[in-house]
Amino acid sequence: MIQVGEHLPQATFRVIGPEGPMARTTDDVFKGRRIVLIGVPGAFTPSCHRNHLPGFVQHKAEILSKGVDAIAVTSVNDVFVLDAWSKASAAEGIEFLADGNADFAKAIGLDMDGTGFGLGTRSKRYSMLVEDGVVRVLNVEESPSKAEASGAEAILKLL
Repeated sequence: MIQVGEHLPQATFRVIGPEGPMARTTDDVFKGRRIVLIGVPGAFTPSCHRNHLPGFVQHKAEILSKGVDAIAVTSVNDVFVLDAWSKASAAEGIEFLADGNADFAKAIGLDMDGTGFGLGTRSKRYSMLVEDGVVRVLNVEESPSKAEASGAEAILKLL
């Protein structure tokens, strides 16, 4: 598992651009920026949709006022699902990074086996503060159904 003080590994996310899906590398997203990144097991899943993401939508202005350049969320879903989730969650201004093959989740050691629930490989639930590609804060949930240690209120206390 990635540790505080380590650089994020190179990975490629998919995002919706003006002309459809496009690739964004780890450097594209994090280089020269201070980002709060949240990782979730799946878009529209109960804990992610009702408990985790809403706190970041609600506290977006407060988080950004702490010198954070952006809030980003990543999930092992395809770019179209994340785009729909962004719209359904009224999460304007939050960056959605599709990790459809779990390449990023695996590279940072925060992947989990969700096959018992029919979900395949997913991301663990976490939040982190990343400064210029370096992890400065990392909060990983013990249980994927909880969104407490990795929630918006928890990260706000550490900014």
